[in-house]
Amino acid sequence: MNAPDDVSYRLALAKGFLAEAEQDMTLERWRSCVDNSQLVVENTGKTALSLFGVPPKTHDPVRQIAAILREETLPKEIRLVLQQMLPDLLALGQREHVLTDYGDEETYTLPWELFTQPSAEDALQTARRCVQAVQDLLMSVEAWRRNQGKEIKRCDDKG
Repeated sequence: MNAPDDVSYRLALAKGFLAEAEQDMTLERWRSCVDNSQLVVENTGKTALSLFGVPPKTHDPVRQIAAILREETLPKEIRLVLQQMLPDLLALGQREHVLTDYGDEETYTLPWELFTQPSAEDALQTARRCVQAVQDLLMSVEAWRRNQGKEIKRCDDKG
């Protein structure tokens, strides 16, 4: 895959998982809502990585995004969006990925017992913020690259 295809693919995944998380909330499937919300957040992080040519082969993109912030000379608006994404990427990161699938193996707590309506609502809000943030990031990066003569392929609105 190439970076524009990775961006489109990851964004479509994020939007698809967001639609499922919304359905899970309606159906009061709290664990599933958190699980799908976590996948939204993970894929928005991978979308951001793809924008900078970083292969998104991780379940925890926060470290690579932090590295981009340290190494890249980026315009303020792009840095701001990336920095705003970091807490959400941490909040629904690798730990939640494991908990939603396997539960807490140390206490033998099943995943369905770990998540409640408030935790699902929080996760869904986080997922929504991440989708909006990565869409804002995409527009900012496109404008920045266009100004530098490095236009990237526009992601469609699939998903």
